[in-house]
Formats: sequence, structure tokens, C-alpha cells
Amino acid sequence: MNCSLPDRVLLSCVMHGQRDRLFLQPLWDFVTAKEPLIKSPFFPVLFSFTVYMAFCLPYIALDFLSTRLPNLSKYKIQPQNYPTLGMMVPCIIQSAYHHVVLIFPVTFLHWYWRPTNLPVIAPELPEVLLEVGVCLFLFDFEYFLWHLLHHKVPWLYKTFHKVHHKHVSTFALTTQYSSVWELLSLGFFAAINPVLLGCHPLTEMIFFLVNIWLSVEDHSGYDLPWSTHRLVPFGLYGGAPHHDLHHLKFKSNYAPYFTHWDKVFGTFTETHSN
Repeated sequence: MNCSLPDRVLLSCVMHGQRDRLFLQPLWDFVTAKEPLIKSPFFPVLFSFTVYMAFCLPYIALDFLSTRLPNLSKYKIQPQNYPTLGMMVPCIIQSAYHHVVLIFPVTFLHWYWRPTNLPVIAPELPEVLLEVGVCLFLFDFEYFLWHLLHHKVPWLYKTFHKVHHKHVSTFALTTQYSSVWELLSLGFFAAINPVLLGCHPLTEMIFFLVNIWLSVEDHSGYDLPWSTHRLVPFGLYGGAPHHDLHHLKFKSNYAPYFTHWDKVFGTFTETHSN
């Protein structure tokens, strides 16, 4: 069969699209095989808490090991400050309490009013990468504005944000150590962006995974060789050193991930070394 050049280009685009879908289709088939669980009102809270604790565990182990192994302690941003078990346990209890008492009722109402729809076809890989990136940029901007406002207005800081600054030296479990208002605000930002963009459910789940991981890494208190800020060039991403300095000095580095908003608004401070 003879095809004109435009036809061949169109056929090539279709084949590339099919290849991108096939790349994620096995993963999506695995997810949809658990459809009763995915559609359960209990899934969002179980997913959130399980993923959060799973991402915290490596850093918890690192906190205990690096006090005994000098080769690990050199990666600690504030090596003079290590969390104790007595500091970790209240963070875990508060996070579990918030997930059960606050997050579950909200996700239950969402499940009741907007039931989850699982399409048969997986999204294309470029679409997933683009939309996850856009969701991260949107969340970064929303959190920057929220964070800046809650530091500039004393009443907002004392009433809602101060609890998150209890620990000047952060560790992984301080990620969600926050007030009810802060937890719900940031949870709303994370949830609404994929909805506004009309993301595929798989894209939404991947965004949540990436967002939780980056948040935990930000609060980990470690500057590791494979940390995200070392992988992103030109200083565009702040990472753990950037956010650790915010907890140490309070009045700079308000953006959670990227550095451009702090640079634009004049609130950027260079990260400190050990």
C-alpha cells in the first residue's frame, strides 16, 4: 500500500502513541486488577499513610545508623542534631491520628460525591511526565504563596504554622508534623491540581507518590549524593539543604521544591554546608 508523506507521518505518530500506552499498560492493568480496593473509600487514606511511612523508613534507619557510622554521618546537614525515639513517636502518632480523624472523612465525602472512574486504557508516557511536572510546578507555587503568607502574618504563623517549626533540625517524620489547617490546605493543593488538569488516575497516583517522596526528602535532614537537588541542574531545585535552612532561619526559602519563586521574591538564601 502506497502512503503519502502526511499519511506516513500520521501513521508514525499513531504508532508512537500506541507504544507509549503499551509502556504503561501493564502497570495500569496491575492497578485496575485491584479495582475493588482502589474504589474503596478506605483506599486514599491507606495509600497516603502507607506510602508516607514507607518513604520515611529509610531515613529513620539512617538516623539510627549514622550516629554509629561516620561514613553516613557526613551526609547529615546538621550533624550536631539527631532525632531521638522520643521525638519520632509523637510525629507518627499525630500523623496516624490526622489520617484517621481528618483525612478519612474528607476522602469519604469525595468518594461519595465523586466516585472513582478507572478507564481501561493507560495514559501515554509523555502525557504522564508532562502532567506530573505541571502538577509539581503548580503545587510549588501554591505552597510558596501559602507559606509566605503564613510567615508574614504573625497571627497565621502562631495559630496555624508554628507547630510545624517545632523542630529546627528536620527529620523525615516532621514532614507531616503540622496543624490541621496546614495539613488540609496542602492536601487540597495536591488533590485539586490533577483534577483541574483532567489527569488520568494513573497520572494522579504517580503525582501523589512523587509529591510525598519529595516532601519527605525535603525534611529528611540529609544531603545524599543521589538527592533530587543534585540531579536537577543549574540550582533550579532546592531540596533538603534548601528547606533545612528554612527551618533553621525561618525567614527565607519558602518554596518547597524549586528555587525560582524565592529568587523572584528576594527570599532565597544559599544553602549552608556542614
